[in-house]
Amino acid sequence: MQRTISTAMGLAGRIRLPADKSIAHRAAILAALADGDSTLIGFPDAADPQSTLACLRALGVETTEAEDSLIVHGLGGDLRPPPGPLDCGNSGTTMRLLAGVLAGQPFTSTLTGDASLSARPMDRIAEPLRAMGAEIALAGGRAPVTVRGGALRGIEYELPVASAQVKSCVLLAGLFAEGRTTVIETAPSRDHTERMLGLDVLELGGKRYVSVEGGMRPAAGTWVIPRDPSAAAFFLVAGATAAASHVEMRAVGLNPSRTAFLDVLRAMGAQITVRNERTHGREPIGDLTVQTDGGRLHGLALGGDLIPNLIDEIPVLAVAAAFAEGRTTIRDAAELRLKETDRLAATAAFLTAMGADVEEHADGLTIEGGRPLHGAAVESRGDHRIAMAAAVAALGATGETTIAGAECVAVSFPGFWDELDALAGPQR
Repeated sequence: MQRTISTAMGLAGRIRLPADKSIAHRAAILAALADGDSTLIGFPDAADPQSTLACLRALGVETTEAEDSLIVHGLGGDLRPPPGPLDCGNSGTTMRLLAGVLAGQPFTSTLTGDASLSARPMDRIAEPLRAMGAEIALAGGRAPVTVRGGALRGIEYELPVASAQVKSCVLLAGLFAEGRTTVIETAPSRDHTERMLGLDVLELGGKRYVSVEGGMRPAAGTWVIPRDPSAAAFFLVAGATAAASHVEMRAVGLNPSRTAFLDVLRAMGAQITVRNERTHGREPIGDLTVQTDGGRLHGLALGGDLIPNLIDEIPVLAVAAAFAEGRTTIRDAAELRLKETDRLAATAAFLTAMGADVEEHADGLTIEGGRPLHGAAVESRGDHRIAMAAAVAALGATGETTIAGAECVAVSFPGFWDELDALAGPQR
């Protein structure tokens, strides 16, 4: 599938964002491990969280769909051996978090995925799980991941790279381990898992210690899934770079470990307002508005501990940088080369094709902003965030831009093209 995007002179409207898939994954897994029924309100139909649901069902977890809710009938941590390999699709979160759960189950299971997921590193979860006593087999450090679960022991594990997925994997395994399991972070990452489990967190000497006691089980209850802040970033950049705009988004997740991109866009000069802040299920949410009246953004330098907090937003922030005045540098982001595709190379490729001045580095990009962009034929490379970032760039470019592989947005935002049409006028 390909989409052709034309210049949009102005953007106005209210965007309906998908539910936050990071929280949805965790809510489904925790509900499956609880003893009793849990209600997940607003569970998304995006492909990634649906992969998690499919794997849980294959592990014996039953679900019931209601009008706007999903009822998960928890098994209290006692899952069933699956009838075959567990297909995680394109979802690294599904594979890494479930590996932690399966490490504590008394059976052998295999996690597989599509070609993109099968190219991503899985030795980063194998190392701590083996230290806890699980047997993990990989194919050259990658999927398929075969987990022979059993008796685990609690460990203290310092993350070599900031990763919410690895942290969550170890903490979930710690639920089934003897004693205490502690994960140590030297740089912060998303904290949804520890919030949702209500875990103790200690900050000491510039490090963050997150601990879980073996034998603990999540409580059954109700989870309200907020709207995805990473999805909001695309329309915030679209609004911030348009000649004139007024774009609204409601009930967006505002977890502090996810909102660095708001600070970055504001530092670049974007006019973003947050209203009606409140809390649901230990997660802060609020309503966002971005508006412009012809003002220009300006470049800035991004790097260091800030990067893990906005790793998913970097491709669209690079689009903002291309429209901004001056230079933007992005460093310490080598992790982007290990995502669904090499996102540094893919971002540099589509921006360069559209006329931007982009220099690629091993760990980032340098973008000389302010050069007019023009339409071009670009490739998503099967990556949802690249497809959506290219679409945002196309809205501000002269002429038409054709995006090949546009169907990949269904991984996180199935309604993206419909929302874009409603905001900018019909595209094709």
